[in-house]
Order: sequence, then C-alpha cells, then structure tokens
Amino acid sequence: MTINVPVRRPGDGDGSVQVHLDPKVQIGQAKVFAVYGKGGIGKSTTSSNLSVAFSKLGKRVLQIGCDPKHDSTFTLTKSLIPTVIDVLEGVNFHSEELRAEDFVFEGYNGVMCVEAGGPPAGTGCGGYVVGQTVKLLKEHHLLDETDVVIFDVLGDVVCGGFAAPLQHAQRALIVAANDFDSIFAMNRIVQAIGAKSKNYAVRLGGVIANRSRDTDQIDKFNAAAGLKTVAHIPDLDDIRRSRLKKATLFEMDETPDILRVQQEYLKLAANLWASGEEYNGRALKDREIFDLLGFD
Repeated sequence: MTINVPVRRPGDGDGSVQVHLDPKVQIGQAKVFAVYGKGGIGKSTTSSNLSVAFSKLGKRVLQIGCDPKHDSTFTLTKSLIPTVIDVLEGVNFHSEELRAEDFVFEGYNGVMCVEAGGPPAGTGCGGYVVGQTVKLLKEHHLLDETDVVIFDVLGDVVCGGFAAPLQHAQRALIVAANDFDSIFAMNRIVQAIGAKSKNYAVRLGGVIANRSRDTDQIDKFNAAAGLKTVAHIPDLDDIRRSRLKKATLFEMDETPDILRVQQEYLKLAANLWASGEEYNGRALKDREIFDLLGFD
C-alpha cells in the first residue's frame, strides 16, 4: 500500500506541510477540473450538473466526490454509494481484492461516479484518501478512456490534504455566491491554488457565480483579484427541488428557467473543453476584502 507522506515543500507556501502524492500516479490524458468553494455553496450540485453537461457533449466523464459525507454524486446515482475508504476497510486495505464495480458506479447519462470518502474526524488526512482513490482507478485502468475528471472538493478546507486534488487538476473552478462570506472563502482558495501552481500544472479556471440574482460583489472581487466569472447560475427554487428529488437539472421538467440553466451548464462545459483559459489571480489581504466589498 502506497503511503502519502506529509512533507515540507517550501514552494507550496511559507511554512507549509503538504501531502506529497506518489508522482508515478498520474491521471493521464483526461482534462481534470477541481471544484472548490465555501461549504454549502452548491459545489456538488454544480459538479453533478457540469458532469452531465460534459456527458451531453459526448464526453466520457468521471466525478470524484472528496467529502466524508459522500453525497457529491447522489443526484447522479440516486443513492449514497459506498466510499473508497469503506470498501478498502472491508478488505483490510488489500486493494488487490477489489473489483472496479465495488467502488465505481454509473450515474445519469453514463457519468461514472466515485466517492473517495474520508477518515474519521481528527484521525487522518484527506490527501491520503484522494491519493488512494486515484491509485485504485489507475490500477483498474478506469482512467484510460476517460475524457473529463471532476473533483468535487470538501468546502472551506484548503489544508494540504484537501488541496491534494490540485496536484492532479489542470484547472480549479471556484463556486461563490454574491456575498461576503463566500467571497472571503474564495480568496483563501485563490491563495491555495496560487501556492500549488508553483509546483504543479493547476491554474485558476474562473468563478462560477451560484445561487445569486446579482453578481456585483463577485465582479468587484474579480476585478481586484484578476479573475473572471465563467458561468452564472441564479437562485432558483427548481435547483433546490432537484436535490430533494435526487435528480440533476437535466432530468427536471423543462420550464423556461430550467432550460436556461441547462444551457448555461452546456455552454460552460463547451468552453472549458475548448479553451483551457487560465487566470493569474492574486489573493487579497483580509483588510482589502473588508474595504472592497459592500454596497455603495
């Protein structure tokens, strides 16, 4: 069993101790996106609908949930699927005893779903879980013909462990609402991505404005930080109801609002696939954010 050892990497930020993944375990040719944002901001809804949008464009998609509550993919699979940690524990961490179908499940429109899970609170590192998940996928050749991988990452945590998907991703997307708290969290994530980009290929891929009628506060932050909003998902009750129905937005009744949001996700997927655009964002000091945001 490969152990991912926390090591001190000066280039990852002053005094940082990062989980160093096995450099031989690479995802391969797929385009890899990591979705970050404040807890409860709608990352799983965003990730699942973006996964479906990619699949509607004919891409072979794998979504990896990186939250211990393992609910990233439940609108795709209609259930809480077993986590990689659960199935590894079931075979006393002898990964050679596992079959692909033990931990990979097919969801809506062919999106393949994995829930990495996580160690019990206070007992381990999420970076190890991410590393073991990618290692298992590689061992079972499940990444060989995958076009897109989406990591849906636990909210608020930008420690070495939950920054681990950034070591695999080419682009990191940040989900934010038009409010101070989510923008403050976004700023911390920009800082984490900037640190990782010193040693890895990951770059900022833009901001997804979510659950927001307006974007004026996000726009202010973007202008100051060198970012851009790449999609705007409004605050619609139909989106909330889709989670309650265990359904993606592409399975809901096609009201005018739902059709508009579907098109926004399809446009986002097409742009991410085609452009590879990146942003050299800079994190603001805390006082800068307090001075910047607010209504005139």
